[in-house]
Amino acid sequence: MRPAAVMIQGTGSNVGKSLLVAGLCRHFARRGLAVHPFKAQNMSNNAAAVEGGEIGRAQALQARAARVPACVHMNPVLLKPETDKGSQLVVQGRRFGRLAARDFGAKREALMPYVMESFARVGEGADLVIVEGAGSPAEVNLRAGDIANMGFARAAQVPVILVGDIDRGGVIASLVGTHAVLDADDRAMIRAFLVNKFRGEASLFAAGVAAVEARTGWPGLGVVPWFAEAHRLPAEDALDLNATGAKPGARLKVAVPILPRIANFDDLDPLRLEPSVSLVLVPRGEPLPADADLVVLPGSKATVADLAALRAEGWDIDIMAHRRRGGRVLGLCGGYQMLGRSIADPEGHEGAPGTVPGLGLLAVDTVLTGDKTVRQVTAAHAATDLAVPGYEIHLGVSKGPDTARAPFRLDGRPEGAASADGRVVGTYLHGLFSADAFRRAFLASLGAEAGRDLAYEASIEATLDALADHLAAHLDTEAILALARSRA
Repeated sequence: MRPAAVMIQGTGSNVGKSLLVAGLCRHFARRGLAVHPFKAQNMSNNAAAVEGGEIGRAQALQARAARVPACVHMNPVLLKPETDKGSQLVVQGRRFGRLAARDFGAKREALMPYVMESFARVGEGADLVIVEGAGSPAEVNLRAGDIANMGFARAAQVPVILVGDIDRGGVIASLVGTHAVLDADDRAMIRAFLVNKFRGEASLFAAGVAAVEARTGWPGLGVVPWFAEAHRLPAEDALDLNATGAKPGARLKVAVPILPRIANFDDLDPLRLEPSVSLVLVPRGEPLPADADLVVLPGSKATVADLAALRAEGWDIDIMAHRRRGGRVLGLCGGYQMLGRSIADPEGHEGAPGTVPGLGLLAVDTVLTGDKTVRQVTAAHAATDLAVPGYEIHLGVSKGPDTARAPFRLDGRPEGAASADGRVVGTYLHGLFSADAFRRAFLASLGAEAGRDLAYEASIEATLDALADHLAAHLDTEAILALARSRA
């Protein structure tokens, strides 16, 4: 017997599908069901290391919400944008090559067997599979060969709930318009709709729900008010990164340039939640703040291209001035590589083969190799011997004199590098600030006291529980479960 399954699709991108799936996973898991999340195709540079492979971080969060281990089959196709016209293709957790945007439409159909195999694997042992779509089924120009929305829903015979985002406006038109542009067979897969991100009194939209029901024949399952605590959960998309200003009362200002191909930016989330830290995300076109205590160069999916973009913005000049003033610099993964003396790409993994100069703030040199490191790890902080759980996702090996002052030890070897005065540090370790004890020690070394009440991992659990409560209060979850069970 097939597991019960339901698919959450949206009238557009960023309507809240990922958050809804996470909240529903936690809601049904608390009811005692074995719930597994699934997303056939994702596009994100925010990845999680799972089983020696990688999936979208949103699916890792959804697995956590469902209280099950994440696996590579929960997101069998992951596109990691490297340029505006091409992406790295990851299939069932492993790097599958590079794919130009113009070629993806023609090659999607060849990926469907992997998607269906993974969906079957995810369904093993599950009472309920909650599937997330990608983008919108209303993009009918992309329908041929689709594996992410209606192409998958029809192949797997999974009923669909369509989500509209009222916060962006035009929600009635987006829901009714989706109904209008779909062909009859695709339209028949949608069994209900819901409205997300309502601000104000939801009952005031009752006439709007009725209008959609009358024009589509789909029943409405609820109107979900804005969930204010969503910022406490890891963001999936770089589009969710907004420029931020100083936090009143904060003792430490941390400046982070928003690079074009920024990756694994949830590394910054624990710092953002610290009351003593003002995390300033700097968009292109603005200088790095001169009064910053720490500049963090984040991870990047295209290190060489992002280093060129950093220089084009003049941020390299800002960083050098910050360094001369005695400021501190931290490079994470791709940011670590940028801090070195050179980055060599002899095989052309990121473009034309060649070598480019780094910022020269660390005496290390990086060679981008074909072997990609993807793994979960626990390092030891060299200064305090504190355990620091995290993960690695990177191409390249960095070597040089400054690795002798590595900030961490990993597998008995030095990990990362530090300048002679200790004010410039680089590491390949992602997720390091999620470790409360290390984060507190790190902030103390910068003269800022961490909030003792911020237990980061516990705060994620509490927020997932609050999200589940929120959805249960405003959605007909019994109807959702009945709809999912209609497939079995």
